[in-house]
Amino acid sequence: MSTDQTIGIIGSGQLGSMLCQAAKKINVKTVVISDDKNGPAQNFCDQFIYSTYDNSENIKKFIDLVDVVTYEFENIPYEVLKIMDETKRVLPKPKINQIVQNRKTEKTFINDLGIKTTDWVFIKSKDDVKKNEKLFPGILKTTTLGYDGHGQFLINSLNDVKEDWCFTADYILEKLVKLKQEISVVITRFQNGETIVYEPIENIHKDQILKNSKIPANINSKIFEQSQKNAKMIAEKLDFVGTMCVEYFIDQDDNLLVNEIAPRVHNSGHLTINAFSVSQFENHIRAVCDLKMKPIKKISNAEMNNILGSEIKEFRKKSYSDKEFFFDYQKKEIKDKRKMGHLTILEG
Repeated sequence: MSTDQTIGIIGSGQLGSMLCQAAKKINVKTVVISDDKNGPAQNFCDQFIYSTYDNSENIKKFIDLVDVVTYEFENIPYEVLKIMDETKRVLPKPKINQIVQNRKTEKTFINDLGIKTTDWVFIKSKDDVKKNEKLFPGILKTTTLGYDGHGQFLINSLNDVKEDWCFTADYILEKLVKLKQEISVVITRFQNGETIVYEPIENIHKDQILKNSKIPANINSKIFEQSQKNAKMIAEKLDFVGTMCVEYFIDQDDNLLVNEIAPRVHNSGHLTINAFSVSQFENHIRAVCDLKMKPIKKISNAEMNNILGSEIKEFRKKSYSDKEFFFDYQKKEIKDKRKMGHLTILEG
């Protein structure tokens, strides 16, 4: 079967690699554009363009080669996506990135839907921090470009507010959650409005980087249902097309709080490759290319472990059972805490 479609993917990391692999499985061609000349997705795509995202000549070349455009990470300038969208459709829509790239607009959007987040306030100055002592202990976060713990500062008391702090960026201050668990819900929404919602995934972070994900999540039925309902509401309100993820905190009182929205395929969803009949990556390609939705069937309970930094060396030497699936991202340079691969283990 040939779809005669070519999808353009912005970004060449491991998510791009897995999107390319999923596309190949259903005979969709891929062109990747990236400002990382060593990006591993070039090993899996049909064509690779190394370019900065403000090079108009290369952007035109990229656009001319594809039928539709998507992306593997959200921190792409809105203007770049908007220019591409004027010629070829960009999915998810560029306006969605405007919402989720900024923690203030993202949390306002979520709260306006009647969905709970952590208590938070917008911060523009040191005095704003001091006025909101009720949110201590709290996390001061930049409104943009923070991930895996970057741009985040713990404030336990007024003593942590330094007099020489210079607020050159906008921040939010979030009240620290008395955390019981973290879960995520991966959802794919198709162009006709149909959705596929995967079961909630339980996640463990270490040093603010995802370490382990598993299904089933050890949660009650109320949280199970509410987390899926919220994800569906968010996807519909955004008019989202493709796969996205809603990350949640569960506090000690079993309150379900949205942490953030990832408008793309997600690290915690890697286990869907082996634990379900259709992965988050294939569903994303199907949705963006407007292909027929395939109902998903759960194959097995599963656990996924991220492999960070030099850990990859030992995993490359091991042999694996038919219930273990090792993914080497084929990154050329090993760096401390860098995601180098993952291992999914199916139950039984």
